Amino acid sequence: MTHRLALLVFAAALVSCGPNPKANELRLWSDTYAFRVTVDPVPPRALEPAVYRIVVTDKRTNQPIETGEGRIFATSADRANTNDGLNKEKELGTYSGRLFFATTGDWAAAIQFRREKNPRMPLERVDWIQTARPATEPGT
Repeated sequence: MTHRLALLVFAAALVSCGPNPKANELRLWSDTYAFRVTVDPVPPRALEPAVYRIVVTDKRTNQPIETGEGRIFATSADRANTNDGLNKEKELGTYSGRLFFATTGDWAAAIQFRREKNPRMPLERVDWIQTARPATEPGT
């Protein structure tokens, strides 16, 4: 009986050591909003589209922001640019955008966002450095 219990504990430990999706999640904060950013593929690759998924919540209340608008953009060290407007997704407070990194290396990335589609409301900005890896080899 103890042998079975030991095997059961070992199996549970293996399952709990599986990949953690939150480990690849970037967390950013502006004055008003909390952003959880994920990208597919991880890490993004040059010359391949990278899809960003951004969950936006009110920093104070932790409630999802449903009626917001914004954009995601990035600039490389040699001044190449990529950008996209944020699209509303089905999940509460979730938006997405695509970036296309023309070169490998570090890119200065940012999100600008506001709670409502109102041009009088200020856009809040969060920044980070995004590294683009070399493109995958054809046929792999």
